[in-house]
Amino acid sequence: MSGGDARKTARNRIKPSTSTVSGEDHRELRNRKVLRKERGKDQLRILDVNFKLLLGLTVVSSLVALFFIFHSVQFADGDDRLPRVITPFPAPKIMDLEMFQGEHKESLYWGTYRPHLYFGVRARTPKSLVAGLMWLGVKDGRYFMRHFCQDADDLQTYGWNKHNGRDFGHQILIDHGMTLTTSFLKSKVDGSGYGGDWAFRVGVQSEKLNEEMPGSAHLFFYVADEGENALSLGRSVTAIHEKSMLAFGSRLDVGGWELHLKSSDDFEVHHVGLKTPHIHNLSDMVQGILALQVRNFGHLELPDTSDNSPNILVYQISATTPFRADIAFVTGTDIDDAKVEERVNGLTGTSLTNQLHKKENEFDDKFKKIFNQSDKLDSEFAEVGKAAIGNLLGGIGYFYGQSKILFPQPSKQHRSGGDSILYWPAELYTAVPSRPFFPRGFLWDEGFHQLLIWRWDMHISLDIIGHWLDLMNIDGWIPREQILGAEALSKVPEEFVAQRPSNGNPPTLFLVLQDVVCGVMRNKFSATESKEISVFFERSFGRLEAWFQWFNTTQSGKHRSSYYWHGRKESQTIFELNPKTLSSGLDDYPRASHPTEEERHLDLRCWMLLAADCMHSILEQLVKKKESGKAYGETAKLLADFDLLNKMHFDKDYGAYLDYGNHTEKVRLRRQLVEKDGNVPSLELVREVLEKPSLGLVPHIGYVSLFPFIWKIIPSKSWILEKQLDIISNTSILWTNYGLRSLSKTSSMYMRRNTEHDPPYWRGPIWMNMNYLILSSLHYYSKEEGPYRERAGTIYDELRSNLIRNVMKNHKQTGYLWEQYDQKKGNGKGAHPFTGWTSLVLLIMAESYSEC
Repeated sequence: MSGGDARKTARNRIKPSTSTVSGEDHRELRNRKVLRKERGKDQLRILDVNFKLLLGLTVVSSLVALFFIFHSVQFADGDDRLPRVITPFPAPKIMDLEMFQGEHKESLYWGTYRPHLYFGVRARTPKSLVAGLMWLGVKDGRYFMRHFCQDADDLQTYGWNKHNGRDFGHQILIDHGMTLTTSFLKSKVDGSGYGGDWAFRVGVQSEKLNEEMPGSAHLFFYVADEGENALSLGRSVTAIHEKSMLAFGSRLDVGGWELHLKSSDDFEVHHVGLKTPHIHNLSDMVQGILALQVRNFGHLELPDTSDNSPNILVYQISATTPFRADIAFVTGTDIDDAKVEERVNGLTGTSLTNQLHKKENEFDDKFKKIFNQSDKLDSEFAEVGKAAIGNLLGGIGYFYGQSKILFPQPSKQHRSGGDSILYWPAELYTAVPSRPFFPRGFLWDEGFHQLLIWRWDMHISLDIIGHWLDLMNIDGWIPREQILGAEALSKVPEEFVAQRPSNGNPPTLFLVLQDVVCGVMRNKFSATESKEISVFFERSFGRLEAWFQWFNTTQSGKHRSSYYWHGRKESQTIFELNPKTLSSGLDDYPRASHPTEEERHLDLRCWMLLAADCMHSILEQLVKKKESGKAYGETAKLLADFDLLNKMHFDKDYGAYLDYGNHTEKVRLRRQLVEKDGNVPSLELVREVLEKPSLGLVPHIGYVSLFPFIWKIIPSKSWILEKQLDIISNTSILWTNYGLRSLSKTSSMYMRRNTEHDPPYWRGPIWMNMNYLILSSLHYYSKEEGPYRERAGTIYDELRSNLIRNVMKNHKQTGYLWEQYDQKKGNGKGAHPFTGWTSLVLLIMAESYSEC
């Protein structure tokens, strides 16, 4: 995934500025006039560049692009105090559609929407009541607090092995001899408040590995109000076995609420009440309180005290293992208090057991119906497949906050410090790539996530896509990484928080949108679903068009139908062997050694083909504007022109498609004395260029080379198709026994570090998302008439088998799906669990590919 540079230690929360302008002095007024004048000059420069670009487009597509350009100019001098980059797209929000209101919205109100925690619950609202689980794990004879998912905890395995994305989930966590199971259930009955009730069950078993292992376990369940509303301690908390209520309170969204604890096992309960806005630091606070208790009294117990008007209540549940406890959260208690006990009983004990079994069976049946129609998967494969979709759905989160955008500007209003500015406050409902490492939204990852999720639950998928598109600004740009709220910010180093508005990310949402359009055309949805999908596209089309035109204008190259990823900086390459292209999603995949405006990036050209083709299909089939659709059809036709593609990107000697740019192979890293920021000079690896670069095709074969093959541009009878099959199946190039490596072994950049601190990322390891796309095309060509049909089928079968076998082996050995896999031994590497796009292994198992 794009974001390897962001996998660092957590930093302190960045506090958004809340200052307002009450008056303007002469200097401020002058700065605004200068800013306005410079904006005008910038717009003229943009017009000049874009008119040059239009010369290479078809007449119809030029008209569409012209509309976008003049639309941008029309709004360029809007509110002086609101720069364009933080101006929302001027159209009704997708999430305001009726299909996302009412029952749909309420049914998704509560959920396990805190993916960065081992277990956490919240509502889809900015200032939610939140809940979560912590426990004391034991390693090397010492206690450690478990709360946030993190690699340092060294759990043998954890993750949702079953989760339906709505009202049920089951998770297993193994922590050094202690096994926890957590189950989640939602219920909506008469008397429930908005969003209904929910229940949480936790079971604990421990294996006495040595004498240092304690015979008891300490769990900490908490409830906290992000709006800092006061919570009330249950009147009977010291006599919990007689009366089960732990806490109660009232909120505008759900009315009165109560939290109850029930168990047939013996246990002790202690508590502490805290008043603080820093909920994201809760585990540190609790650990500090426990340390103080041990030091002062010799007891590993919370002190049974509370601050005045606490907004956080933490309950310690201590018991000899094995034991099990049920916690029920019921709402609407201020309306119908008489049935509260009945509702609590319905969410605990035998009743909860029966409901969980029912939900589990429903999950199994749905899984088999969607992913195992031909009974191709045995039970072991199905177990991994269920964990893949379960943890992807269980990892869906809800976030609220303001993105930080790089934007040097003289005005102090909207600033968040330095050369940055704050986006408008926004919410995001999204899946995440990895709960411990990347528990937030990534734009290019999300398209791959939705390839699975739309097959499971179309309404959840459209909800997620709608949230992403509503983040678009007036220029059609969407920040590629969403770090919203204090909890998300706590996982990202400050230097990686700000987003660059000049940089894009692969528009992978078009992958799923194209699938959905094809599904409608092939009558795969009910009449009601098809109507809702049409309504969705009617509302979202303006945003999709702006998104397309943002790419088509800001990422265009100098030559007709060429594109390049902006954001590569030659001035910053002194410490890089090859300047990274983070915006491409492929980070350190080698491009031209010297970034210039002459570059042509093959992958972006193909992404634009997908986008244009999808836009054409939407207009032709759903929005019913065939005249407008012709413009996108012409653009797609231009980008799919086989002869033009070959002229711009094909190298006959290699038999491969390549990037184009200013390049030399003769670069290296050598240690030199370097003075940084006026400090004492130190030895650093610095790039040396031993040969003057020249314009030409960049001789690095890898995933990017296969993009024309992936998008099926190559005719099935062309000799060039045979060359692509050679590249795929050659063990000296991409083929391994575990999947296709990302970069050819023949490349000068193969498995080379990009800097002293950057190991190879997309320079050899095996990535599931690209292997899935390549498999999809192999499957396509194995069905097409032509001389290479049989060979494509043979390669498809072997590659599919290798990928599945290796993922299964690693999951059995480690308990996880991984971010990437080693190209030499097949071992899992990088982040884990990584049930983002690695979950595509389930679609590979089910042989479920795009039918467009």
